[in-house]
Amino acid sequence: MTGARDFEIVGTLANLPTSATGPRHLVWWGNIGFMVIEGTGFALAAAVYLYLMTQTHVWPPKGDVLPGLLWSAIFTVGLLLSEIPNIWVLRCARAKNLAGVRWGTFAMGVIALLLLVPRGFEFAHLGVSWHQDAYGSVIWLLLVLHTVHVVTDWGDTVVLGAWLFTHEVGDDQFADVEDNSNYWTFVVLCWLPVYALIYWAPRAL
Repeated sequence: MTGARDFEIVGTLANLPTSATGPRHLVWWGNIGFMVIEGTGFALAAAVYLYLMTQTHVWPPKGDVLPGLLWSAIFTVGLLLSEIPNIWVLRCARAKNLAGVRWGTFAMGVIALLLLVPRGFEFAHLGVSWHQDAYGSVIWLLLVLHTVHVVTDWGDTVVLGAWLFTHEVGDDQFADVEDNSNYWTFVVLCWLPVYALIYWAPRAL
């Protein structure tokens, strides 16, 4: 038998933090993964729209009318303005400002719910049903796809807000708020090219 071996400690994990935010947090990377996957879905839907547009001499096809601009403009302006409180909530989360995070998340839940009102009127003023033709199907596809993301983030915000007001809040919850704010920014940015395709691409032809 050999004698006792000498061991040398070359490093320790004892001083590592118990939680992290941003790119150091695994959930942050999961959130980025969701955005990449869902962004690909938006890109594929937009590619379908552009393909159909190139296959006809008139877009929208004869018999269809252009969608109204009023409610889509109200929704778009509201969505862009929502980034002001959203960025504020993001900064509160990074600063671990508990009161700001609680009430900011509550406000974002209310804002997302209010934005569904002009979105409902937007559907009513598209001027074409989803089953009328390929044009109708693809613009409904784009609008439904984005609406699902608004509703999904609203639901996530409501659940997160309820947790913040009823449970102890630690570093992981602040990281969740940060991820939720980043996802809302993703929802806002995805809408801009969709808005341009549905409402302005046909008018530019």
